[in-house]
Amino acid sequence: MLAQQGDFASHLEHLASVGAVGTEVREPADLNDLDGLILPGGESTTISKGLERDDLAERVIEFGREGRPILGTCAGMILLARDHLGLLDISVKRNAFGRQRASFEEELEIPAVAPGNSFPCIFIRAPWVEQSGPEVEVLGELDGHPIAVRQGSILALSFHPELSDDDRVHGAFASECREARSSGDR
Repeated sequence: MLAQQGDFASHLEHLASVGAVGTEVREPADLNDLDGLILPGGESTTISKGLERDDLAERVIEFGREGRPILGTCAGMILLARDHLGLLDISVKRNAFGRQRASFEEELEIPAVAPGNSFPCIFIRAPWVEQSGPEVEVLGELDGHPIAVRQGSILALSFHPELSDDDRVHGAFASECREARSSGDR
């Protein structure tokens, strides 16, 4: 769990509730033994500057290229895009659904993200995907705009699953991390 800015503590609580052990990542060595990484929401410019300041950007890119699972939420989606870390072949529109006052919650069904029925998706100054490359799978849309995408072992969401009481996103991510470790894909 990248722990520079944003609500990483809520992500850690959700991981614990699904039986996964979360670790705060603050320096490159913190990534060495992790099975997966979450890039949380927050302010993408601040997080980006922190990645550079703490010499984490290159290590996060390497982590992603190793095929280890990564989950990016809201600002995390922005950071994973072409213009930043370049781990996802997407371009995004920041604050696409509006500024802070336009925040909203929408019940959506995205089976590949949260198996089962619809779940609460909380959008706060959220991005959407404007363009995506051929290897990017769109998993969910809202009003015709992609808000959940996957490319290989990297999943990016426009919304904040950590702010809801629903643990399915974190449970699915933890399962993916366990599977990657047991199959030797890391």
